[in-house]
Amino acid sequence: MRATLLPYGRQLIGEDDIAAVVEVLRSDWLTTGPKVRQFEEAFARQLGAAHAVSFSSGTAALHASAAAAGLQPGDEAITTPLTFCATANCVAYMGARPVFADVCPDTLNLDPAEVARQITPRTKAILPVDYAGHPADLAPVMELADKHGCLVIEDACHSLGAEYRGRTVGSLAHMTVFSFHPVKHVTTGEGGMVTTNDAALAARLRAFRNHGITTEARDRQQAGEWFYEMASLGFNYRLTDIACALGLTQLKKLGANLARRRQIAACYTAAFQQLPAVQAPAQRADVNPAWHLYPIRVDRQRLSAGRNEIFRALRAENIGVNVHYIPVHLHPYYVRTFGDQRGKFPVAETAYESLISLPMFHAMSDDDAADVITAVDKVIAAYEAG
Repeated sequence: MRATLLPYGRQLIGEDDIAAVVEVLRSDWLTTGPKVRQFEEAFARQLGAAHAVSFSSGTAALHASAAAAGLQPGDEAITTPLTFCATANCVAYMGARPVFADVCPDTLNLDPAEVARQITPRTKAILPVDYAGHPADLAPVMELADKHGCLVIEDACHSLGAEYRGRTVGSLAHMTVFSFHPVKHVTTGEGGMVTTNDAALAARLRAFRNHGITTEARDRQQAGEWFYEMASLGFNYRLTDIACALGLTQLKKLGANLARRRQIAACYTAAFQQLPAVQAPAQRADVNPAWHLYPIRVDRQRLSAGRNEIFRALRAENIGVNVHYIPVHLHPYYVRTFGDQRGKFPVAETAYESLISLPMFHAMSDDDAADVITAVDKVIAAYEAG
């Protein structure tokens, strides 16, 4: 057993990151300054998008995207139940109705066929989630959106650096949302970004994060102007220069961070091929996942214990496993507000009962990964049905 807990995810901060933040602390601009635009431009170049707009969190970025899409009371937006609640919450923030569609059995991403079944004349947006860092099947989702006149907001908070059919995630959907939480591929502490190729959407996003004001403080200062107008109702969702300085140095490490996560995933997958009671996450041939999570599924039929017992046993081995996610429609708020939908999304609900996320972060050592494999082997062997 490990002597200390190995978390399921954590940040990796270097001296160059610290130096970049200190440089900003000694500058004239702590927020709404030059580092914000530099980070946005570098991020857009990295992903091949025309525009990138930063936000104070991934949730703020989702909220802004829902607003930019024009969601309002009476509208509907379709998303997956197997996600963090923020994906659906951003629809509810706008007074619209989150509509769930079931997921694919292999990737646990939104099933385009199920999306097609849920579309109505009220559908204004579709929000696929790149679960665990495996890109959703965007091509058929985009086709559905074009056919029905709605927008696609890709929740790519798990998939920075992933590729779908040879293209980088972030340049494919109408809007793509990223998170810079410490457990993600790069971090700004808290933070988010939306990429888009649509200039009008980018303008709406920038205004929404700045109280609905159509000009930036630094631009007015440079021009020697004071006049500004609030043209719409917005929020204070700006990301600071301090955070963006950290984002700029972290972004340079994205390639190395992705490579390390892919090494760990390959190591896990090879090891778990020998365990019939463990189902490793799927990878389709036309994608290159970013591996934010490594969610295994335990086969209850082959074991004398359920997921919760396996979870607790791995925790007892100091392996900081987690569960992603409780399906959104099962949360008390969603049951009270949108009705009891238990049993309507059997693939997502069945998967939830068997899911365990193993530690996955780029600072893990080979010994850390070996400890995870050893613990999984030990626990599964202890509970194998005779």
